[in-house]
Amino acid sequence: MDTISLTLQNMLVNFLEMLPNLVAALVIFIVSLYLAGLLTKIIARTFERRNTERELSLLIVKIARWAVIITGTVIALQQIGFDLSAFLAGLGILGFTIGFALQDVSKNFISGILLLIQQPFNIGDIIQVGDFIGSVADVDLRATEIYTFDGQNVLIPNGDVFTSPIKNYSRFPKRRVDLSVGVAYGSDLDQVRRATLEAIANIQGVLPDPAPMVVFNNFGDSSIDLTVYFWIDLKRADYLKTIDAGIVNINAAFAAKGIEIPFPVRTLYVTK
Repeated sequence: MDTISLTLQNMLVNFLEMLPNLVAALVIFIVSLYLAGLLTKIIARTFERRNTERELSLLIVKIARWAVIITGTVIALQQIGFDLSAFLAGLGILGFTIGFALQDVSKNFISGILLLIQQPFNIGDIIQVGDFIGSVADVDLRATEIYTFDGQNVLIPNGDVFTSPIKNYSRFPKRRVDLSVGVAYGSDLDQVRRATLEAIANIQGVLPDPAPMVVFNNFGDSSIDLTVYFWIDLKRADYLKTIDAGIVNINAAFAAKGIEIPFPVRTLYVTK
């Protein structure tokens, strides 16, 4: 009984000696929770006033909240003499093992964070990534969602988006249109140039600067080939509709001027 009493007495003494540290650790942890909530509210209100992208603001709010909580937890554990070095070493080995096993997931997660921070495109922008072109529907920490022009819903892993060239057609208000056509040999090329430019000038949204330009660029098998280059204002004109209008107008202008658009002709000589 004396041994048991002595053990209980030692435990009580140790507990009383550690009690201030336990109270301090608990206070530090509770304060860290309060500071995390206060800081996230301040950051969220700041981003709301600045009209920051919702995805980016949520990401930063979550990172700030957990950073404060983790810091408070580490300080609280230090107050009660917890050996953090061994714990962190084990946590590092575990994190390395999990990260190696889930490297594709980790790559997409980190790429999603970088995309949200750098913002090479916004929701609603028309972009092209690889062979896919369409409107950005959503960006999360795993994949980028695109609605293509042919009605497909495509999810592209953020790792592929981040490492691929990205064409953002919505960032620049102007876009160049290239239309190629061929005219018959013997055509008056000056007349062809004037007719082409007049046909293009009647299309809505075509910009006078840079001025439309016609370039004769090839002697084909059955035609002299040309390409007309012109710029359009994407706020006043649709790209695909402009291509359609350009082909229709050029065809009508050539027909009115008697300019022939030839088709390939093959001559066969039959011998006995």
